[in-house]
Amino acid sequence: MTKAELLALTPQDIDFDNKVIRITKSYQRLEGKDVVTDPKTPKSKRNVSMPDFLCEELKEYLGRLYGLLPTDRIFHLTKSFLHHEMTRGAGKAGVKRIRIHDLRHSHASLLISKLEVQPKLVSERLGHEKIQTTLDTYSHLYPDQSRNLADQLNGLVDGWDEEGGENNAGKT
Repeated sequence: MTKAELLALTPQDIDFDNKVIRITKSYQRLEGKDVVTDPKTPKSKRNVSMPDFLCEELKEYLGRLYGLLPTDRIFHLTKSFLHHEMTRGAGKAGVKRIRIHDLRHSHASLLISKLEVQPKLVSERLGHEKIQTTLDTYSHLYPDQSRNLADQLNGLVDGWDEEGGENNAGKT
Protein backbone atom coordinates (compact mmCIF):
# COMPACT_ATOMS: atom_id res chain seq x y z
CA MET A 1 0.00 0.00 0.00
CA THR A 2 1.05 3.59 -0.37
CA LYS A 3 2.01 5.87 2.53
CA ALA A 4 -1.26 7.73 2.12
CA GLU A 5 -3.24 4.49 2.29
CA LEU A 6 -1.29 3.30 5.34
CA LEU A 7 -1.84 6.54 7.21
CA ALA A 8 -5.60 6.42 6.52
CA LEU A 9 -6.09 2.92 8.01
CA THR A 10 -8.60 2.47 10.82
CA PRO A 11 -9.35 -0.62 12.93
CA GLN A 12 -12.51 -1.25 10.91
CA ASP A 13 -10.34 -1.65 7.80
CA ILE A 14 -8.70 -4.76 9.25
CA ASP A 15 -10.54 -8.07 9.09
CA PHE A 16 -8.53 -10.44 11.27
CA ASP A 17 -10.91 -13.36 10.71
CA ASN A 18 -10.36 -13.30 6.95
CA LYS A 19 -6.80 -11.89 7.19
CA VAL A 20 -7.57 -8.93 4.96
CA ILE A 21 -6.86 -5.20 5.01
CA ARG A 22 -9.48 -3.17 3.16
CA ILE A 23 -7.94 -0.19 1.41
CA THR A 24 -10.76 2.33 1.02
CA LYS A 25 -9.23 5.74 1.66
CA SER A 26 -6.16 7.92 1.54
CA TYR A 27 -4.64 10.39 4.01
CA GLN A 28 -3.17 13.80 3.25
CA ARG A 29 -2.10 16.74 5.33
CA LEU A 30 -3.37 19.90 3.63
CA GLU A 31 -2.86 23.38 5.06
CA GLY A 32 -2.13 21.91 8.48
CA LYS A 33 -5.26 19.75 8.56
CA ASP A 34 -5.71 15.99 8.31
CA VAL A 35 -7.75 15.13 5.23
CA VAL A 36 -9.00 11.63 4.43
CA THR A 37 -10.21 11.15 0.87
CA ASP A 38 -10.98 8.37 -1.57
CA PRO A 39 -7.92 6.61 -2.93
CA LYS A 40 -6.16 7.81 -6.06
CA THR A 41 -8.10 5.64 -8.54
CA PRO A 42 -11.12 3.30 -8.41
CA LYS A 43 -8.85 0.22 -8.51
CA SER A 44 -6.98 1.59 -5.51
CA LYS A 45 -9.96 0.46 -3.46
CA ARG A 46 -9.08 -3.15 -2.78
CA ASN A 47 -8.69 -5.93 -0.27
CA VAL A 48 -5.14 -7.02 0.49
CA SER A 49 -4.59 -10.45 2.00
CA MET A 50 -2.28 -10.53 5.02
CA PRO A 51 0.14 -13.25 6.06
CA ASP A 52 -0.30 -14.66 9.57
CA PHE A 53 2.73 -12.82 10.98
CA LEU A 54 1.30 -9.45 9.95
CA CYS A 55 -2.08 -10.28 11.52
CA GLU A 56 -0.30 -11.03 14.80
CA GLU A 57 1.82 -7.86 14.65
CA LEU A 58 -1.25 -5.71 13.95
CA LYS A 59 -3.28 -7.33 16.74
CA GLU A 60 -0.44 -6.67 19.18
CA TYR A 61 -0.03 -3.08 17.99
CA LEU A 62 -3.76 -2.31 18.16
CA GLY A 63 -3.91 -3.87 21.63
CA ARG A 64 -1.46 -1.23 22.87
CA LEU A 65 -3.56 1.69 21.62
CA TYR A 66 -5.77 2.92 24.45
CA GLY A 67 -9.31 4.10 23.68
CA LEU A 68 -9.06 3.47 19.95
CA LEU A 69 -12.42 3.70 18.18
CA PRO A 70 -13.18 1.65 15.02
CA THR A 71 -13.07 4.81 12.89
CA ASP A 72 -9.90 6.30 14.42
CA ARG A 73 -6.75 6.39 12.33
CA ILE A 74 -4.31 3.73 13.53
CA PHE A 75 -1.13 5.61 12.72
CA HIS A 76 -1.02 9.21 13.91
CA LEU A 77 2.09 10.04 11.94
CA THR A 78 2.91 12.31 9.06
CA LYS A 79 4.70 11.46 5.85
CA SER A 80 7.57 13.71 6.89
CA PHE A 81 7.90 11.83 10.19
CA LEU A 82 8.09 8.53 8.28
CA HIS A 83 10.82 9.99 6.06
CA HIS A 84 12.70 11.23 9.13
CA GLU A 85 12.49 7.81 10.80
CA MET A 86 13.64 6.09 7.62
CA THR A 87 16.69 8.36 7.51
CA ARG A 88 17.40 7.82 11.22
CA GLY A 89 16.99 4.05 10.97
CA ALA A 90 19.21 3.78 7.89
CA GLY A 91 21.90 5.83 9.61
CA LYS A 92 21.73 3.73 12.75
CA ALA A 93 21.94 0.53 10.70
CA GLY A 94 24.74 1.88 8.54
CA VAL A 95 22.87 1.26 5.29
CA LYS A 96 21.88 3.50 2.41
CA ARG A 97 18.64 5.38 3.02
CA ILE A 98 15.76 4.42 0.77
CA ARG A 99 12.43 6.12 0.25
CA ILE A 100 9.35 4.79 2.03
CA HIS A 101 7.86 4.09 -1.40
CA ASP A 102 10.83 1.82 -2.11
CA LEU A 103 9.41 -0.61 0.46
CA ARG A 104 6.37 -0.95 -1.80
CA HIS A 105 8.67 -1.67 -4.75
CA SER A 106 10.60 -4.21 -2.67
CA HIS A 107 7.35 -5.97 -1.78
CA ALA A 108 6.29 -6.18 -5.43
CA SER A 109 9.78 -7.33 -6.46
CA LEU A 110 9.70 -10.07 -3.82
CA LEU A 111 6.31 -11.25 -5.06
CA ILE A 112 7.58 -11.44 -8.62
CA SER A 113 11.14 -12.71 -8.26
CA LYS A 114 10.93 -15.06 -5.28
CA LEU A 115 7.29 -16.14 -5.17
CA GLU A 116 6.67 -15.96 -8.94
CA VAL A 117 3.33 -14.20 -8.52
CA GLN A 118 1.60 -13.38 -11.80
CA PRO A 119 1.53 -9.72 -12.93
CA LYS A 120 -2.27 -9.46 -12.65
CA LEU A 121 -2.19 -10.44 -8.96
CA VAL A 122 0.68 -8.04 -8.25
CA SER A 123 -1.22 -5.27 -10.06
CA GLU A 124 -4.37 -5.93 -8.01
CA ARG A 125 -2.41 -6.07 -4.74
CA LEU A 126 -0.75 -2.73 -5.48
CA GLY A 127 -4.01 -1.15 -6.65
CA HIS A 128 -2.69 -0.23 -10.08
CA GLU A 129 -5.42 1.01 -12.40
CA LYS A 130 -3.86 -0.84 -15.35
CA ILE A 131 -1.79 -4.01 -15.42
CA GLN A 132 0.48 -2.19 -17.89
CA THR A 133 1.66 0.04 -15.02
CA THR A 134 2.84 -3.06 -13.16
CA LEU A 135 4.47 -4.51 -16.28
CA ASP A 136 6.20 -1.23 -17.14
CA THR A 137 7.53 -0.87 -13.59
CA TYR A 138 8.56 -4.48 -12.93
CA SER A 139 9.09 -6.08 -16.38
CA HIS A 140 12.83 -6.37 -15.75
CA LEU A 141 12.03 -8.99 -13.10
CA TYR A 142 10.15 -11.29 -15.48
CA PRO A 143 12.96 -12.62 -17.75
CA ASP A 144 13.85 -15.23 -15.11
CA GLN A 145 10.26 -16.41 -15.12
CA SER A 146 10.49 -17.14 -18.84
CA ARG A 147 13.34 -19.57 -18.15
CA ASN A 148 11.45 -21.04 -15.19
CA LEU A 149 8.41 -21.60 -17.41
CA ALA A 150 10.50 -23.47 -19.99
CA ASP A 151 12.05 -25.58 -17.23
CA GLN A 152 8.62 -26.40 -15.82
CA LEU A 153 7.39 -27.43 -19.28
CA ASN A 154 10.46 -29.69 -19.59
CA GLY A 155 9.57 -31.20 -16.22
CA LEU A 156 6.01 -31.92 -17.36
CA VAL A 157 7.18 -33.64 -20.54
CA ASP A 158 9.91 -35.58 -18.71
CA GLY A 159 7.40 -36.65 -16.06
CA TRP A 160 4.93 -37.74 -18.69
CA ASP A 161 7.55 -39.86 -20.49
CA GLU A 162 8.56 -41.49 -17.19
CA GLU A 163 4.93 -42.42 -16.48
CA GLY A 164 4.78 -44.43 -19.71
CA GLY A 165 3.05 -41.75 -21.73
CA GLU A 166 4.10 -41.08 -25.26
CA ASN A 167 5.81 -37.85 -26.17
CA ASN A 168 4.23 -36.71 -29.40
CA ALA A 169 6.27 -33.52 -29.66
CA GLY A 170 7.34 -32.96 -33.25
CA LYS A 171 5.25 -35.88 -34.59
CA THR A 172 2.47 -35.47 -37.11
